[in-house]
Amino acid sequence: MRQHTQWQTRWPERISYGLSDAADNLVFQVMTTYLLFFYTDVYGLTAGDVALLFVIARICDVIESPLIGIMIDRTHSRFGKSRPFFLWYALPYVVFAVLTFVTPPVGYGGKLAWAYVTYLGLGFLYTTVNLPITSVLPTLSENDQELTLLGVIRQFFGSSVQIIVAVFTLPLVAFFGQGDEQRGFLGTISLFAVISLALILNTFFQIRERFTQPEIAHQPLRKVLSAARHNTPWIVLSLVIFCFWLVTAIKNQTTVYYFKYVLNNQNLVSWANSFTFTSLIGVVSIMLIAGRWGNKRTMGTGMLIALAGQLLLAGGVYTSWLPLLFTAIAVNSIGQGMIVGLVSIMIADTIRYGIVVLGVQAEGIFASANDLGVNLGLGLGGLVTGGLLGLAGYVANHAQNAATLRMIDLNYVWIPLGLYLVMIGLLHFYDEQKLYAAIKSRA
Repeated sequence: MRQHTQWQTRWPERISYGLSDAADNLVFQVMTTYLLFFYTDVYGLTAGDVALLFVIARICDVIESPLIGIMIDRTHSRFGKSRPFFLWYALPYVVFAVLTFVTPPVGYGGKLAWAYVTYLGLGFLYTTVNLPITSVLPTLSENDQELTLLGVIRQFFGSSVQIIVAVFTLPLVAFFGQGDEQRGFLGTISLFAVISLALILNTFFQIRERFTQPEIAHQPLRKVLSAARHNTPWIVLSLVIFCFWLVTAIKNQTTVYYFKYVLNNQNLVSWANSFTFTSLIGVVSIMLIAGRWGNKRTMGTGMLIALAGQLLLAGGVYTSWLPLLFTAIAVNSIGQGMIVGLVSIMIADTIRYGIVVLGVQAEGIFASANDLGVNLGLGLGGLVTGGLLGLAGYVANHAQNAATLRMIDLNYVWIPLGLYLVMIGLLHFYDEQKLYAAIKSRA
């Protein structure tokens, strides 16, 4: 068993830390779930051009995530290493979020250029305010149970906002737009941006970085990269994170296409997304079982539940029976909540492993694996969805050909099913017992 110390945070700080993820998700989930649809069906870009944009953005992410991790590790501030990023980048982040959903009155080439500038800028700025949420966690407390609590609070708020965005975005678009989806999306993202700004700044003012080791807190990059190569638990977890966000992106982005073009009822999207509220059950269950089962076994259980939900989804899709379809979404979301709720907690464990065993406190670089996995997974998910739809002959706002309908089924059912199996296989190589034994022996 790991040793526990006294609790160091109080509820105002815990809630504020959790709300940081809620703040990012207000914008992030709109981008994840609806931006592909916005670009193709509202903004007016072809699916192929959007797919290429997402590819280029993901190439940039390969550079941006570790770059911002290095920026955090090189930061010398009276506020700490991670905390200042909430103050410095909150406003630029929400400004670019709004600009991404502005439709300029120019031709196709100008609109495409505007999409590149705003989307690439938003991707960079999202990382500057999201990566610190993960990197700051192991500095808030030395109590393992408290770190689990903080991680669960973070994901509870993040998942809650994810559900809110999934359920209420299209109704808000209809409310603000009154038949004009361009105006509706702009009004919706503007509302979310104002709330997001307030919550990110609140996090900066409320949290504190307490536990650092100054003698190893700013190591040369060469030593940090060497430590990263030897941090096997971190490498395995990074691959799991990538697969998780890849499957999430493919499923989320295909949902609106499935209901609009297969079931011919776009109004069902909000109903379907409302059943993802069960992800909160998965998140809360972490506090109940992770202490007894361990993080790895708990995450593995979440993967199996998500896989079972995906199998049910296949039945719902091919029978077009809504009760089964919605039940499948609910079951799958429980597993999804268990997986994503443990990510930041397990990343914190790999950061501790780096400090105690490898002699490097590089929370910025190690935490960048989470954001790199998020960005690559989501971007490649957009590439897969948009690219396959384009290859099948997708035409926005028209009845789709048989090849496109089959491609929608592939994206919604079978590719995610395969990715869940890959995740289960990868997790097998995460040696949690060895990690904790190594930390305990060197502490």
